[in-house]
Amino acid sequence: MSEKNFLAPAEICDYTSHVGLGKVSLTSLKQILLGFLAGAFIAFASEGSNMAAFNLFANPETYGLGKVLAGSIFGTGLMLVVLCGGELFTGNTLIMIGLLQGRIKLRDMLRNWTFVYIGNFIGSVFIAYMMVESGLFNSGANVLGGVTLKIASYKVSLPFMSAFYLGIMCNWLVCLAVWMSYGAKDMIGKIFSIFFPIWLFITSGFEHSVANMYYIPAGILAKSNPDWVAASHLTPEKLEALNWQSFFVNNLLPVTLGNIVGGGLLVGGVYWFAYLKDQKVCEEK
Repeated sequence: MSEKNFLAPAEICDYTSHVGLGKVSLTSLKQILLGFLAGAFIAFASEGSNMAAFNLFANPETYGLGKVLAGSIFGTGLMLVVLCGGELFTGNTLIMIGLLQGRIKLRDMLRNWTFVYIGNFIGSVFIAYMMVESGLFNSGANVLGGVTLKIASYKVSLPFMSAFYLGIMCNWLVCLAVWMSYGAKDMIGKIFSIFFPIWLFITSGFEHSVANMYYIPAGILAKSNPDWVAASHLTPEKLEALNWQSFFVNNLLPVTLGNIVGGGLLVGGVYWFAYLKDQKVCEEK
């Protein structure tokens, strides 16, 4: 009988714990550099999905179809992170398994989260800056620029708890995508494991902290172009409310906290309790 080409859930849980140990063992510089790559990969997925669907987004009657189309493209970002190499804060909330198992120290997990988060932010904003400077937001008679502004404005106007809950549901699905990719032993299996949960998360309209490191800065930077502002049809009050402070306080903070709960607790914590809680772990050097 041929060997199975996937891991069972209990095996994925133990494997994820070992992966987390490798992640916290990286130097700070490597965590930032690999975080930069992951931030750029997710930003590429964000801008590409917007390019594909902006005309659908602009029409309320086709908005849902736009989310379906955008979701079918967005998974490419996580595929690049997992398969090419990158450190993504949202996926790294699964390091929680190693912490709960006693394999990883709290300070090492927090150090990883901090440096990876910084790297993700730099990579995402870098792509946002290049998109603005490239002129691609002129696409569709400036409608892409207008939609970019509307998306950013919507995100910074979310109530705190709404952003928090949307962040929970988002990273619940994102970490399940990472989880299943760990369980697949071949490239095709990993790709399909990532594709469907990410398609579902984008179609649903949930909030991803690293993706928002592209979406909102892109909108803030796009305010400098009057043609894109005109195409957005945003009121002066909405435009004024779209700024760096509202980005960090109104969106990034609650969404990040929600992402930690969704990935670290509802995936990592629950599966640790189910599969590893009663196992003894030998200390690893």
